[in-house]
Order: sequence, then structure tokens, then C-alpha cells
Amino acid sequence: MSALTKIRIFPTGMRLHEWIAFEEGYFRAEGLDPEVMWDVMGKFVPDAYGVARHAIYVRPDSRVRRPEDLRGVPIAVGLMAGSHYNVPYRLESYLPLTDIKIEPVGGFGRRLDALLRGEVEAASLLDPQIYMAEELGLRKILGGEFNTLWWVDESSERDVLRRYFAALARADAAIDRDLVRYLPLWMKCVPPEFADRPWHVEQWGPGERFVFARYPAEQLAEIMAAIKRWGIGREMQITEFDRLALSLA
Repeated sequence: MSALTKIRIFPTGMRLHEWIAFEEGYFRAEGLDPEVMWDVMGKFVPDAYGVARHAIYVRPDSRVRRPEDLRGVPIAVGLMAGSHYNVPYRLESYLPLTDIKIEPVGGFGRRLDALLRGEVEAASLLDPQIYMAEELGLRKILGGEFNTLWWVDESSERDVLRRYFAALARADAAIDRDLVRYLPLWMKCVPPEFADRPWHVEQWGPGERFVFARYPAEQLAEIMAAIKRWGIGREMQITEFDRLALSLA
């Protein structure tokens, strides 16, 4: 048997795919030996993307009941991430941009933790924190779906990335076939500060889904224009599609 090719991968915690691919041997079948890295880096591959959920939550005793009630209310986000971008994207149809306030508190479980501790009035959450918020009885103010970029190690060879995405596509098909079988894998995505709670992951859903299709360049251009209009792209050193992307072509 040929030696496996090492590849660094970046699970976000929002999905099950990498853990399914490990458990079912999909990575090995593609000749890959992935190393899990939790710090996102590199470039995104425009030949694939995710479909994920976003929602803004408050505590049950909050005075906030409608999106309009978030006027001037700081909302916990992870800076320059999906939880950040989705706040103006979701709220600008309800409020002027000048009345939309963000509070960078960190990623993964930090936003939910800050909300529960009373450090913030509202938090912008992604999966699995959305499932956790529902289980904890928090109040959802608004939510929806958005397309995510798939980030990879920019030093990866294109053939290796094709095999990586083939394994993820098999994992996505496995979710469609038998989601219940894989729900226990959500425990790998529970943030450390919440690991001691008895989560009912068997009642959760699939989380972010994987689409092995090209992310439209015009859609990214629209997103980058919105980021500039919102005034939250100042930290981005590179904004050109060709410099951000690592195409499989």
C-alpha cells in the first residue's frame, strides 16, 4: 500500500464532515493522512463552499424581542468571521448601519459563554452553538443561512485538495443517508468551556453542509463590496479574488 499523503485541515466546529471522513475511512481511501489544525489560515478554494446557519440570540429575560430592539445594543461576534459579517447583513434591513453595534469577544464558544454570563445582551451564533442555545432555552431574534468559504493550507497540492474534497463529499452524502448515526460526533465540536454539560446531541441536526461546486466570483465581489460599505474590512490586507483563492483548476 502506498504511503499516505499528509495534509493539514481546518475544521471549524460548525460541521461533522471531517469527523465522519475519519470514522468511515474516507480520508484513508483517498490516500490522505490529515492533521487537524484549529487555527484557520491560508487561502479559500473557490471550487467548494459550505451552507451554514447564523442566528442572533438573547437570554430569556432580555427586553430584546424583535430585531428592531437591537438598536444600539452591542452584539457579541468573532471579529472578521461569519458571526461578524452576518450581523450587518441580517440587521441592515431593520436598522440603520449606525445603530448596529458589535462587541468582539472571540470565537467558538466564547460568544455563547459571554451571553450566558451576562457580559453581553445579544450574541451572534453559528452551529453548534445554535443547537446549544436552543437546548438552553435562549431566545432567537433572527436567523438564516449563508455560504461559507472553505479555507485550506495554501501550500497544498491541487491533487491532494481534490482528494480531500472528494472525502468531504462522501461525508456529506453519508449525512443524507443516516444522519442519526453521526450525531454523536457533535461532541467533538462542543467548546471546552461547555464540555461538562450533558448535551442532547442526538436531537441536533446536520450543521453546516458541504457543496462541491464553484463559489461564484461575482458573489464574492458582492460580499467584499458589502464589507467595505459596512466599514468592517479594514483589517483585511488582501481583497482581490485571485489573491485570496486557490483554485483546483
